[in-house]
Amino acid sequence: MRLSEALAIALAKRIDLKLNIHYKITFVFAIVLTIILLGIFFYLNQRLRKDTYQRIEENIKKQIALAKSYLEDSPAGTLHNYQLDKVADKIGKSLGLRVTIINLDGTVFGDSELDGERLVKLENHLHRPEVQQALKTGIGQSRRFSTTVKKYMLYVASVFGGKIPQGVIRLSIPLSEIELISNRLKNTLIFSLISAFVAAIIIGFFLSGLISRPIKEISAAAKEIARGNFPKQIQSASNDEIGSLSKAFDYMSKQIKQRLEELNLSRSRLEAVFASMVEGVVVVDSKGRIILMNEALKKLLQVKDRPAGKKPIEVARNVEIQELADSVLKGKSKVRKCEISIFTPQEKILSIQAAAVMQGGDTEGAVLVFHDITHLRRLEKIRRDFVANVSHELRTPISSIKGYAETLLERALDDRENAKDFLKIIYTDSERLARLVEDLLDLSKIESGKLKMNCQPLRIKPLITKVVSSLKRQAERKHILIKVSAAEDLPFVYADEGKISQVLLNLIDNAIKYNKEGGTVVISGKDKGRFVHIDISDTGIGIPERDLPRLFERFYRVDKARSRQLGGTGLGLSIVKHIISAHRGKVFARSILGRGSTFSFTLPKV
Repeated sequence: MRLSEALAIALAKRIDLKLNIHYKITFVFAIVLTIILLGIFFYLNQRLRKDTYQRIEENIKKQIALAKSYLEDSPAGTLHNYQLDKVADKIGKSLGLRVTIINLDGTVFGDSELDGERLVKLENHLHRPEVQQALKTGIGQSRRFSTTVKKYMLYVASVFGGKIPQGVIRLSIPLSEIELISNRLKNTLIFSLISAFVAAIIIGFFLSGLISRPIKEISAAAKEIARGNFPKQIQSASNDEIGSLSKAFDYMSKQIKQRLEELNLSRSRLEAVFASMVEGVVVVDSKGRIILMNEALKKLLQVKDRPAGKKPIEVARNVEIQELADSVLKGKSKVRKCEISIFTPQEKILSIQAAAVMQGGDTEGAVLVFHDITHLRRLEKIRRDFVANVSHELRTPISSIKGYAETLLERALDDRENAKDFLKIIYTDSERLARLVEDLLDLSKIESGKLKMNCQPLRIKPLITKVVSSLKRQAERKHILIKVSAAEDLPFVYADEGKISQVLLNLIDNAIKYNKEGGTVVISGKDKGRFVHIDISDTGIGIPERDLPRLFERFYRVDKARSRQLGGTGLGLSIVKHIISAHRGKVFARSILGRGSTFSFTLPKV
């Protein structure tokens, strides 16, 4: 039985896992029952077959005893004449068996299935196994093929005649008849076992359903928990292992629900903190793989794919970030800080602080916090450049004024011609110094937001004409033609007239200053959606392409010597940019070296 159960379990493991436990129990029960019934069938079949042979042999032995008594009770004279064949026929007919009467020398006197000439020609039976055994022991039997009737037969022979043996009587039956009886018994056994199998499977199916029902309920509840739905308590009246399982499952369900609520609360808090952080944060595990990265850092590093499970170098493409994380994870330093530059594609300067996450003395991971200090470093650079540029710009006129003043004080006043030239230079440099200071004050007001603007609807065409008129003499000295092609019906713009006049004055003045002798300045305007677009084009020297991005920086000059020679302070375009930005417009430049430049700006329509 143990072997059959083990085989059943092994076969059950081959069942499709999608079958529920109800069918699995029924299937295992069917396998066990099949093995048991097959064992019973083979055992009973062999037993019945053996018992059938034994009963038939015993029955033949009883019948041969009756036939033997019949022969012994017959008159002695009849044993040696032809009447023995009739006796054999009579006995065979009454017993339903083949009867053969054999003399002690092996001669056949009678046979229930042979007569006449066939009986006379029958070969001597002295050496037949059953006859030899009967002559030795009184009774003999054998199973063999009969050459006379051409069949497999069961033979039982016995010596008759009392104390003085007179011959041998032999009864035989075809083995096919025994097989027929055996097959009938086997068919009856098969039918009985199949009926028992079907009845047992039906009963087992319903019983297994009763056993598996609580398990199905637990399975359904587990699926609901997996979906996030926590079912009510599972009712189980049994006090067996399934009842204990139901109680344990209910307790586990409550604990899981409580832990999930706590986890969701903690996760919501963490996500809220991460989402509200301006700084970028990434958390890595002990193997250096990313567990969590907030949106601020994804945006900063322009990460589009899911970073979880990857290493920092795979996401950021920066060796320094990976080395910083590795150094903290390997315990070389619990906290480290560094400053790096990345290109995404613009250059950004990041300050990174990395700290190890410790648990029980072991490093479980690390947290890296990224601060974007690009703007701060740019402001520091601008401040340094501004201080350097202002110092440089102030030093030149101040040195000139100081030098010529000292020359005048050293009795150069007596030389009226030179003194007059010196005073003109001093006046020019002081004017330049005043313009520089005035531009600095204007720029400071604009950047600090203290510049007051009086915005109102105005037409841009009359304002352009007014500014062009003020610069007419300057253009005539260089034989420059100024064309105003802006349409009269350009829409009203919402702007400060004085500030826009300053923008136009700066841009048109630059177009005249940096133009060629006899060149042209074209001022045009177009209506473009929500804005009015103004272009100021010249046919001047042009600007190298590499300098275009920095044109609107403070104190930036393409040709510093020529700019100072023409009286520029280096702040005009920066002021233009800030004024246009204050009006929520844009300013930009296009240029072809040697062919001219075009400065454009937009103003919002009313």
